[in-house]
Amino acid sequence: MYDKFEALLRERGVRAADVARETGITTTTLSAWKNGKYEPKNDKIQKIADYFGVPITYFFDETPAYYYNEDTAKLAEELADRPGIRRLLDASRGLSEESLETLAQMIETFKKTNPDG
Repeated sequence: MYDKFEALLRERGVRAADVARETGITTTTLSAWKNGKYEPKNDKIQKIADYFGVPITYFFDETPAYYYNEDTAKLAEELADRPGIRRLLDASRGLSEESLETLAQMIETFKKTNPDG
């Protein structure tokens, strides 16, 4: 958990002493946390999370999925990985459902006649 705290310190350009001063958590406590002598309680983790503006779950090993729906996550990943898909999505914005269906049929026809893309 301390690694994540250190990553936030680096990202935000602040020192542990700054966090201690603002949150009321002593530097001794933070140091004990760093050295593995202390596991912080949720109230202290919450103060640190609030300081950095992150959810408390940021500090836990079980990172919650950004998307709760697996299909949505896959689509988002494909949009990020394939610029062509994103261009198609951008170009299709504002089209009627009927026009979208026509385009989908055209793409399916194209795929059948050009199997290698």
